[in-house]
Parts: sequence; C-alpha cells; structure tokens
Amino acid sequence: MSGPGHGRAPALTRRTALKALGLVGGGLVVGVPLAGCGSPPPAPPPSAGGGLAANAFLQITPGNEVHFVLPRTEMGQGVFDGLATLVAEELEVAPEAITVHHAPVHPDFRRPGSPAQGTGGSTSLSGHYAQLRQAGANAREAIRQAAAAELGLPADSLAMRDGRVVSGDRSWPYGQFAKAAAGRPLPADVELKAPADFRVIGRDRPRIDAWAKATGTAEFGLDVDFPGLHRAVLVRCPVAGGTVRAARTDAAAAMPGVHKVVTIFNGVAVVARSYWQARQAAEKLEIDWHLPELAGVSSPDLRRRMERALAEDGSEAHKAGDGADALPAGARRIEATYWAPFLAHATMEPMNCTARIADGGCEVWVGSQVPESARGAAAHHAGVPRENVRVHSTFLGGGFGRRLTNEYVAEAVAVARAAGVPVQLIWSREDDMRHDRYRPVSLVRFAAGLDGDGRVETWTVKRVGPNIAAHFTDDLLETIAPEFLPWGMADWASKRGHWFFENVMVNGSSVHGLFGDYDFPHQEVRHVTVDAGLPVGYWRSVGHSCNAFFAESFMDELAHAAGRDPVAFRLAHNAHDPRMQAVIRLAADKAGWGHPPAGRFQGIAAHNSFDTAVAQVAEVSLDDDGAVTVHKVTCAVDCGIAVNPDIVRAQMEGGIAYGLTAALYGEITLADGIVQQGNFDDYPMLRLDQAPAVDVHIVPGTAAPTGVGEPGLPPIAPALANAVFAATGTRIRELPLANHLSFT
Repeated sequence: MSGPGHGRAPALTRRTALKALGLVGGGLVVGVPLAGCGSPPPAPPPSAGGGLAANAFLQITPGNEVHFVLPRTEMGQGVFDGLATLVAEELEVAPEAITVHHAPVHPDFRRPGSPAQGTGGSTSLSGHYAQLRQAGANAREAIRQAAAAELGLPADSLAMRDGRVVSGDRSWPYGQFAKAAAGRPLPADVELKAPADFRVIGRDRPRIDAWAKATGTAEFGLDVDFPGLHRAVLVRCPVAGGTVRAARTDAAAAMPGVHKVVTIFNGVAVVARSYWQARQAAEKLEIDWHLPELAGVSSPDLRRRMERALAEDGSEAHKAGDGADALPAGARRIEATYWAPFLAHATMEPMNCTARIADGGCEVWVGSQVPESARGAAAHHAGVPRENVRVHSTFLGGGFGRRLTNEYVAEAVAVARAAGVPVQLIWSREDDMRHDRYRPVSLVRFAAGLDGDGRVETWTVKRVGPNIAAHFTDDLLETIAPEFLPWGMADWASKRGHWFFENVMVNGSSVHGLFGDYDFPHQEVRHVTVDAGLPVGYWRSVGHSCNAFFAESFMDELAHAAGRDPVAFRLAHNAHDPRMQAVIRLAADKAGWGHPPAGRFQGIAAHNSFDTAVAQVAEVSLDDDGAVTVHKVTCAVDCGIAVNPDIVRAQMEGGIAYGLTAALYGEITLADGIVQQGNFDDYPMLRLDQAPAVDVHIVPGTAAPTGVGEPGLPPIAPALANAVFAATGTRIRELPLANHLSFT
C-alpha cells in the first residue's frame, strides 16, 4: 500500500475488501469471530466504509494461497507471526506459507471489551488464542469435507498436512478444493488440537516478518511515497497546550521548495517538496504563543508540590484486613519514600503520518496502535464523514504505548487540508522528545509493619502523581465517540475524565503493581492526584514500570530489616501464587543465587503484570572508582504456552534493555513548562558496550498464552537497584540511578 487510491473511498463489502487487498480469484473465505466464539457477525451495510463482514478473515485461493488479515498492529512485539501461527497450527500449513495483511478499520476488529480497534496491554495472543485456532480448524475441516465429496473418499480417511490433502501416497493442494468448500456450509466448533499434538506452536522459528524487515521491504510510515506528495514540518508551542497568537511567515514562505505555510490548531506548518526544505524554512518562522498554566511549572517546584501532597488523605484504591489501622500493632515499623521521573517513549521511528484529501474523502497512511481513533481524528480535521476515511496501516517502528494517541494524524490531516496537497508530516527527534505523551512522574511513600518473626503484617502505600487514564480519555474520546455526537460535546465530555479520576475513582494504572504479589494480612493503598498539565500516556508496562521499582525495592528493604535472604523472604510471603514462586525459584537457581562470581553482587526482583510472572536477577560489580558495571541479567518467565519461544525470549531481552535504559538514565525535566531534553545527547540510550548478557528461561506450560510485550520490563529496575545495594550498602530510592552513581 505504497500509493494513494483514487477518489472517494468505496464502501467495503466482503468482496470489495478482498479485491482491495488483492485477494481476488474466489475461493474459501472464513470469518473469524474475534468478539466471541459464536458465528461471525453479519456483513456491514454497503454504507459502512472500510468494513468487513467479520473481525478478521482467512482466505484460501484456488491457487493454494493462504491469506490472513491481521486484527492487531505489528510494532515489533511479534503479533504478525504469533497470530498467524495460531491459524497455521490448526489449518495444518507452515506459518511462512501464510500471506498476512494489515486489517482495515472496522468495529468488528475491536478486541473484545474494547471501545476501539487497538493494540496494547499485551493482550493480542491471549485475546485471540482460541478464536484464531478455531478459524484455522474450521477452514481445515471445510477443505477436508469438500475434498472427500469430490474424491469420493471418507473424510476421516483424509489427512491434512502442509497445505495438502493426503490419502495414502497421493496428495492434493488445499486450493484445488477451495471453490467447492466455499459453496458448502462452513463447519463450526471443530475440535481443536491437544497441545501434545502441536507442530508449530511452542517451536522456535524465524519470525515471518523478519525477512521483510531485514531487507527493507517492510513498509513503515516513513516509507510511504507517491507522486505529488509533499513533506511537512510543524512548529508547536514549546509548552504543551499552547496555541498560536500570531505568526510572521514571510521569510519561511520565501525559502526554496516551499509550497505553503499554514496555521493549524496547535502550530504553524511549512509544506515543501522535501523534508529538509521544510525543516530549514521552519527555522525562519517567528511565532507568538498563547501559553497555558503549565508555563509556570518547573521540575523542582512540581516535586515540592507532590511532597506536600503526601500529607493529604487521598482516595482509597485498595484495602484488605484493617489496612493502615493495623500499623501501630506491628512490632517494627519501616518507612521509605520513592521517586520516578517523567519518561519519553523515544521510539526508533518518530511520529509521522501521510494524508491525502480529495473528492470528498480522506486517506491516511500511518502506523497507529488505535487505527479506529486515527480514522476519527482524520474525519474531523478533513471535514468528511468517517465512512469516507480510509486508513492504510503500516508497520510501526516502535509503539510502547506512544502510538495509542493520534495527535500526529490530526496534525497531518489538518495541514493537508490547509495546504491543499497531500502531505507527509514528519516529526524530528526533537519534536518527538519534546511533545510526547510521557510516563507520569510518581512519588510513593510506604509504611510496613513487621511482626516479631520478621513477617510483614501490614503494607501501606500512598502514590502521588497524575492519572494516565484521564489524559488518554481526553485524547481518545473525541475520535471514537459516535459520529452523531458533536465534536464539541465529545471534547467537553473527554475533559471530564480529569475530574472523574481525581474525585470519583482511582485510575487503576496509577496503582497497579503496588499490591497483589504478596500475602500481607493488612493492606491499604491510597492515591493523591497531582497533575501539572504535561500530557502523560501509556508507557511500556504502564504503572508497573515504576511501581515494580517501588514495591520490589521496598520488599528488599524489608527483607534486610528482617535479617532474611531476599529470595526466601519473597517466597515466604507468596503462598497464594505458585507461578510467581516458580519464576523466583527458577531465576535464583539459574543465576546461582548467593554464589555470584568473585567481586560481583546480586539483586532480585519479581513482578506480575499482564497475567505473566517474571523474576530477574541482576549481577553487578563495583570498580575502585565506585563505578558500577551491570554484567548479567537472569530472567525467568511464565507466560503460559510460548507460541514462538524465540519471540518470547526476544521480548524479555528487549524489555530488559528498554527498562535498563530508563533505570539508568531516563529523565524528562521541565523549566517553565518546557521539556529540557531534545535528543539522545541529553536523553541517552543504553549503549551496546553497556548491555549485559541476558539469560532467559521460559517456564514450560500448556495454558493459553499471556502477555510478553511488556512484562519483561518491570523487574529490571528494582533488581538492579537491589544489586547496587548489595554492592555498595547504599539504598537508592530515586530514578534514574545514574543521578546517584556512575555506571560503565
């Protein structure tokens, strides 16, 4: 999908959808009921643009091609391979024999329980494990029955193997029977394989999108190009939320290659023949801004405000037993306060979107985690009905939650409309760093009571900081609200989310990971909202990313206060969770816990997130100058059945590297509301020569898969901090760690 369509986007019936995807030639089309295990929902009416008859579908052509339309977004986490593998297992074809297509936008592609078609929360495999296997099994049986009728053989005498129907020493390709199968009733609820019979699920294989990515043939948003496409650079207010008061654009407009300079809802854009021409001209713009309240906020002031808020009562998020009332009864009381800063996502591919408006319709080419929201944003800013918007989904050069919001789509479409030409809006690295949806800053205070035997009797937590859900609702609601709801009303409703999460209920992502992993008789978790106005969003593993650092570091403090080994201490407080116990034992065993190489020190952390248990042991050393070297991380993970173990290991390794970067260096700071970091010189990444060896061990399982894209990250920061304590005797309670120690 590297070029534009022509004219108004046609309404997609099942047939026109296949044609648009290049899946012509007839054959068997199988609806995949992703919203449940029942029969596929009816085809959308002709007026429902961009629709399909089912949430996803599988086609087997007479030419023996197998096509699968992917209902989730591939951003490196492996769903392109993983979901195709589920189909391949039951269909009895090799995963690499399947041609995978990005799905168009249609409500049937929404994940069950979700208000919009989107990808996040490490739910893709778990959400579709049974449904996609069932689709493959039903299609396999349809081919078998059609072959039996055509060959005059009993169906149970035919074997299905590698895309062929087999009888004795003879075999026929599936495609030979595809048309006949399409004319017969589709079998439903065909018995699925037992895990013992799996041939591809659970086996290491090269991922099927690896070749395209290695050879540069995979299409990412920045790869989109077609005749007549212009490039655009947008200058935004340096303080988030600011708008244009006045702009002097003559000098920019006179620069070589410039087509037009336009003002949109949040800035001034230069549209030119090339990106570099647009970037050079943008430097000539002179803009006066209306500044929001955030302009008066700097990081030291915000921290002091949050520290004062610790004295507030806040809202109850969780309580068990007598809660905080049990604290005075403890034989020993331990308290500690922890801090984590704002973080940027810093995806490899900065934000970008290509937009074309013509003939009453709009097309966008974009890598988005919520393509349905992208369509809504495009429709509003193009001034066209949603059914006239076509979203061409591309691979994402990193998501991590950043591409859950689509403000860059809104910008691209608004610029294209004002400029009157198709545009590709490209964010620079500085744009990306200074206009992110950041991981929230967090301040957490713990108080725990130990009994006379050194067991934790009471565990209390108070978290202070902004709520992601409030900002996400503000970003998302306008774009997914029903089209009959006026945009202004949707915008008004979206902003009520801030009041709701501050006054009515606690946002779960603000506190998840602060409780639940361990058995404490008395627990209480409270939350105080402090929000300076800097946009925040979902960052890889969401609240777990910093809450695991807080909770697992404090568990280590309690273990040492009780005079207990940190591994034994965790196991003693974890009787309710055999999966967590298993990964703690496995990580400790494989790391040689308690017996590190001479001159090295170990720290452990374990955490449940996205229904997956992960434990990690970090191994560090300290040189004569006090600099710390991270040598090795041993990781144990229980994620149910590993559909492709190689991808599971890769996700653990990637989560550790991403989390280690944040733990060591990650920090976004404000001065008068302006983000101070702009590129990798002042927001450093982990270097190759700093990367530790990573040893991943997967707990064998046959249960349905759970998430792996995010759970590898949370334990690394506390495991490292606990290892640093073992090496130095200094307990670091603030991130990034490099603000307190040097690392090599």
